[in-house]
Amino acid sequence: MQDSMNTRRHKRSFVQRTLVVLATCGMLATTSVLAQTNTLVRVATSYGDFTIELFDEQTPNTVRNFLGYVDRGDYSGSVFHRSVDNFVIQSGAYRWLGNCPQGASPGINCSAQRITQRDAVVNEPGISNTAGTLAMAKLEGNPNSATSQWFINVSNNAEALDDQNGGFTVFARILGEGLEVAEAINNLTEYAIGGEAQAMPLRSSEGAPLPSNGIPPVTENLVLINMHRVQRFSSAMHVFEYQTGILSTKVNAGDELGHMSMLLRVVAGDDPAQTYFEIDPRSMVDLAINPEGMASFSTSDQRLRIPQVEINNNGNVSLVNNVVLRMVDEARLRFVLESYE
Repeated sequence: MQDSMNTRRHKRSFVQRTLVVLATCGMLATTSVLAQTNTLVRVATSYGDFTIELFDEQTPNTVRNFLGYVDRGDYSGSVFHRSVDNFVIQSGAYRWLGNCPQGASPGINCSAQRITQRDAVVNEPGISNTAGTLAMAKLEGNPNSATSQWFINVSNNAEALDDQNGGFTVFARILGEGLEVAEAINNLTEYAIGGEAQAMPLRSSEGAPLPSNGIPPVTENLVLINMHRVQRFSSAMHVFEYQTGILSTKVNAGDELGHMSMLLRVVAGDDPAQTYFEIDPRSMVDLAINPEGMASFSTSDQRLRIPQVEINNNGNVSLVNNVVLRMVDEARLRFVLESYE
């Protein structure tokens, strides 16, 4: 209980101090945002982020099922395992635990692990499978068999999917320009890896050749995913949400670690006057892109530098510049807020 109270104080401290500094400097640009009716989930992938709006009222059981997987972290480190050109990209079958060292057992501490499937949900068709919508995958001949797997309609698939097998339940849609991310993934070459990954989209990477002659894929080949709930739609690269205490960011971590998308969470620390963050290791997504404005991490001074952070304070949005986080505990990936402007 005390840790929870400290965490809330740290979140409040970070936001309040930031707002005071910005207001004092005459830099505060705050806009009121209307309350979002439907639940929003931000999806980070190796090819960029997009936000989805869930159809809470139209497909309540499907949304509840999907959010259960999101909130448990089942989709953290998951992969796109199927891609059909100009049709769909599909995920929700496997999580990636990392490359296997010699002698390790795949699926236990490394390689792909099946996502634990919960009870199937009753089909809730009615919304059309148009481009940019998300729908649940299911077993052939069984309309009420959807569990963890879902797909993005890259094209207008209404004619093919709205009636097939009782109709595929559309439960969400991509906001903004997010469909471009799905299209980039759909443009990758597919490989037959095994299991349900018979048409898996994979990317080439320097030092990580694509699978051939029985060589399995590695992290650098995969299109990885992380998801978390958000309070508002934003296309900003670095966002801190007051209500959840989550900072989402993209980081250039140098030649050794590469480019990554990740989440940092506010945590209680030793000094109540300081604001502490910890990286969620499951949220770390290896990036295939190099967008402008990424944060940077220096191993020489152990500092994470973020050029600009958008702060969502329960619907009020502001910006803070040149945020510096200093690593204080490498084992726990813990940082302390050192400075900002």
